[in-house]
Amino acid sequence: MADSCCATNDKADLTYAIDPICEMKVDVNNEQKKRFEYEGVTYYFCNPKCYEKFQSDPAHHLTEFAKKQAQAVIDAQKTFAIDPVCGMKVDVDNEQKKRHVYKDETYYFCNPKCYEKFKAKPEYYLTGQHKIDAAKEAEQAPTGTRYTCSCHPEIIEYAPGVCPKCGMALEVMDMPSDEENPELVDFTRRLWVAAPLALILLVIEMFNHLLGINLLPFLSGFERQLLGLALVIPVMWAGMPFFERAILSFKTNNLNMFTLIGVGTFAAFAYSVVATFLPNLFPTSMLNMHHIVPVYFESAAVIIALVLMGQIMEIRSKEKTGNAIKQLLDLTPDIAHVIDKDGKESDLAVSAVLKGATLRVRAGEKIPLDGVIVVGKSHIDESMITGEPVQVAKQVGDKVIGGTINGTGGFDFTAQKVGDETILAQIIKMVADAQRSRAPIQSLADKVANLFVPTIFAAAIIAFAAWMYFGPEPKLSYAVVAAVSVLIIACPCALGLATPMSIMVAMGIGARNGVLIKSAAQLEKMTAVDVLIVDKTGTITQGKPEMSEVFCLNDGYTAQDVVQQLASAEQYSDHPLAHAVLNYAKSYNLDLLKVDDFKDVTGSGIDANIMGKKILVGNLNFMTHSNVDFSNVPAAANTCLEQGQTPIYISVDNQALGLVFVADQIKVDSAAAIEQLHALGMKVIMATGDIAQSANIVAAQVNIDEVHAAMLPEDKIALVKKLQAEGKTVAMAGDGINDAPALAQADVGIAMGTGAGVAIESAGITLVGGNLTGIVKAKRLANATMNNIKQNLFFAFIYNTAGVPIAAGILFPLVGVLLSPIFAAAAMSLSSVSVVLNALRLRKVKL
Repeated sequence: MADSCCATNDKADLTYAIDPICEMKVDVNNEQKKRFEYEGVTYYFCNPKCYEKFQSDPAHHLTEFAKKQAQAVIDAQKTFAIDPVCGMKVDVDNEQKKRHVYKDETYYFCNPKCYEKFKAKPEYYLTGQHKIDAAKEAEQAPTGTRYTCSCHPEIIEYAPGVCPKCGMALEVMDMPSDEENPELVDFTRRLWVAAPLALILLVIEMFNHLLGINLLPFLSGFERQLLGLALVIPVMWAGMPFFERAILSFKTNNLNMFTLIGVGTFAAFAYSVVATFLPNLFPTSMLNMHHIVPVYFESAAVIIALVLMGQIMEIRSKEKTGNAIKQLLDLTPDIAHVIDKDGKESDLAVSAVLKGATLRVRAGEKIPLDGVIVVGKSHIDESMITGEPVQVAKQVGDKVIGGTINGTGGFDFTAQKVGDETILAQIIKMVADAQRSRAPIQSLADKVANLFVPTIFAAAIIAFAAWMYFGPEPKLSYAVVAAVSVLIIACPCALGLATPMSIMVAMGIGARNGVLIKSAAQLEKMTAVDVLIVDKTGTITQGKPEMSEVFCLNDGYTAQDVVQQLASAEQYSDHPLAHAVLNYAKSYNLDLLKVDDFKDVTGSGIDANIMGKKILVGNLNFMTHSNVDFSNVPAAANTCLEQGQTPIYISVDNQALGLVFVADQIKVDSAAAIEQLHALGMKVIMATGDIAQSANIVAAQVNIDEVHAAMLPEDKIALVKKLQAEGKTVAMAGDGINDAPALAQADVGIAMGTGAGVAIESAGITLVGGNLTGIVKAKRLANATMNNIKQNLFFAFIYNTAGVPIAAGILFPLVGVLLSPIFAAAAMSLSSVSVVLNALRLRKVKL
């Protein structure tokens, strides 16, 4: 570590000591270095950490230091060779180390694995080809690839493996891979070994047990047991991953499904092995008609085969939940048409395109990256990003999104965002993160699962004891069957999968419909929302206002001067009204003046210094608080106010300069969306910074329940808090910087994807299309998802509540039936699969 090192210097005028902790050289003349005197000797340290560590137990650390120094002397006398496979040093005098003679030269190896690799391909390692291949693999592998568990997303590892909590195989966290799941390949191979052998054992046993037909009359009872053992051993190998995970669960103290499977199958196997070779240990009452103790090799084999089959089905089903991300990845083309400075076109991989490159898109092609059109025009299908089916007209200066599909026109555009910066890449990351997030409802399942396995072990012990005490002869045989069945039938995995599977499917559905949800908690909260607060500009209206009227109120200026001063002040603002002003000024070819000082007064206006003059831009409240008199307004301006147009006031050196009006059209789907929100039980409130007159006119057209006008950011927060204090669950939808605080305060913040970045960052849900219909979709998706989760949890609870007593033998006194471990294993596998299949039903939900 860099902070535990000391720079060495070999100049003759310096004296060095050795740090007894890290063994680094320390300049004893450096007063900044720590030192410690112990038993008359001064020790020097390269950093405070080593000093503190030594100070805690000097005697112990000096002993360790002496051992290291002694070992260093011994090592200096040894002869070492380099392992040609891994590059490690190997003591040639150590007889325990492997060695191999190749072409009259002896090579030494640090462990048997390196030895075996070298023996198989000596030239491969001697030529250094293994290092070249390793370097290529390192280049091709994603840097810092992370792995996580679908049931426990808090587990993050940087190498493949199994979850230390539930034992499930870890999955690639960042991006889905096109390669086949290695666990699926391994389990399938193992199933091909286990299934036929388990079937043979099952047929032999079932014919004899149920039909009284001995399929192997030429074998004695003991020989049949030996045959069963021979057949079950390869099956036990096939189930080795389950046993490894069971052992890991005990080591990490995270008992899980594999703990039960491992203990149950091993108990059946071990009992059967003892019964085969040491039958005298069992009472004579346990002997069957063949005078042997019954064994359960077929149970162990069939359980492993069924669990393997269940795991394969579960893996395949879970992979379907990741299809949404794969579909998003498929939206981007592999090749882009790049135009160089000379106008020549060449094809280049999209991953190699740099910012600022000019790209050409022809009719019907996918747009490779995000950028701005510089030549041409077209209509673009953005439905795969926004969820809106209508094609959007695009021309020079308009932005295009990578992954969307061009219509009949053609155009050139400049790439502005590449790689992970593109909207599509951000959507994919947001969906992947959200799919791994945990809903609060999952805490219930987690609490139950934590107590589940110990409870099942207790139930198995009780079942065993009950059969031994109350059961008929052969008691031990019945007791073993009941205990193993209890261990096998219990399925904590169904509880663990109930929530994350539904969340994964829901996030994918949302992404395909332009609804991006940051976390499962936001999705759960959305189901409880009963009040929705919406901004006006950019949420209910288009957010693309146009200037309609200009009034000059100062005789020393013209209407053109008003627009020029206003546009100059607005050039650094991202408010939709600013864009309207700038577009108006551009259409009249007005030059923007230099701004020496700019301050955006959030929710009120702009305070700027232009050409030495103080310019204020904003609403009437802002002007009033700034002591600027706007009482002399012409009658024509009042007409604009009555029509619901939004006024912008501008002053110069605290004197009224002018007044402009902008008109913003209502989105075509706003009224229908608000009607649907009402049908979903939500009250809709408009909270806008606009004047009351404009706000009320818009509200009346779309049937808003309540209007709050002239709202500052702090007013919107106060409104949210007031509603929350009344016991309401509040969602806030907005698109501007002034909306960000209220979005953060609301129970659910909803950002219109066309708005400011800070608004999107503050929100829990982002609507890519920027329409209120997205909120309808989010509400319906949340309701459907939570219903699906509750179904999964109900099924998992009921299954385990009913299954465990049946496996323990509660039906035996009534109908004389004791559940076989084989049927218990089948039920356990089907329970997990059924939860996953039920989650996949969400894909059919209509939003």
